[in-house]
Amino acid sequence: MSKFILITGCSTGIGYTCAHGLQKLGYTVFATCRKVEDVKRLKAEGLNAFRLDLYDSTSMHEALAWMLSQTGGRIDVLFNNGAYGQPGAVEDLKRNVLREQFETNVFGTQELTNLVLPYMRTQKNGRIIYNSSILGFVAMSYRGAYNASKFAIEGLADTMRLELHGSGVEVILIEPGPIRSHFRKNALAKFLEHIDQKNSAHQEVYAKTLRRLEGSGDAPFTLSAEAVLDVLIKAIEAKKPKARYGVTFPTKLFAVLKRIFPTTMMDYVARKAGE
Repeated sequence: MSKFILITGCSTGIGYTCAHGLQKLGYTVFATCRKVEDVKRLKAEGLNAFRLDLYDSTSMHEALAWMLSQTGGRIDVLFNNGAYGQPGAVEDLKRNVLREQFETNVFGTQELTNLVLPYMRTQKNGRIIYNSSILGFVAMSYRGAYNASKFAIEGLADTMRLELHGSGVEVILIEPGPIRSHFRKNALAKFLEHIDQKNSAHQEVYAKTLRRLEGSGDAPFTLSAEAVLDVLIKAIEAKKPKARYGVTFPTKLFAVLKRIFPTTMMDYVARKAGE
């Protein structure tokens, strides 16, 4: 029987690639995204799509009900992919900006997960897969809001893995490094919207931040979204999935360095990598 898979954040990038890729492999995919116009576009491309906004509890309930009405109440995999990045120095992040970052990346993601869990418990199987990041275990400068949101997701996932032991529900983290997507474009919009560059102590650094966000070239070791799809397939199909799957060379390298380097050395490497 084909697995029923719910994916968030499917308008572009990783979610879009994974939704199409899994459907081509024969999985029954339920693709969701925030904007109505994107839902219409995905439907026109042949995906079974519905609106789901992680900032809106009502939309999450409606999307899950839509899916379950087509699956007889079954959900095999939830891929928590929807998220965005808010650049800026921590001291320049106003309370409402931090709250907005967490509402989508953490609170909405976890609320949806908690809505799904009773069905997986009843089935006595299922897989909750979080799309985290290298920034979920290594902090880099001027990415504090996103760092914190992904650190929080990893803490929740690690705790759930302990709490769900023996239930048949697996909790898995995917940790990509640089992936080719619209992430940087969306981060630029959030930076311009929320960061007061002119009155910041980090004004000179922000000039460099803008050049990076506005640039069209890839960061070193950048891979296509298909790299995440490949790992997602492993996480879905493995008889005994790993707790964590690293994607891209930087993620795998930093996972090793964090285990062996003292904090001061790790801080130096992270500062250089984040420039």
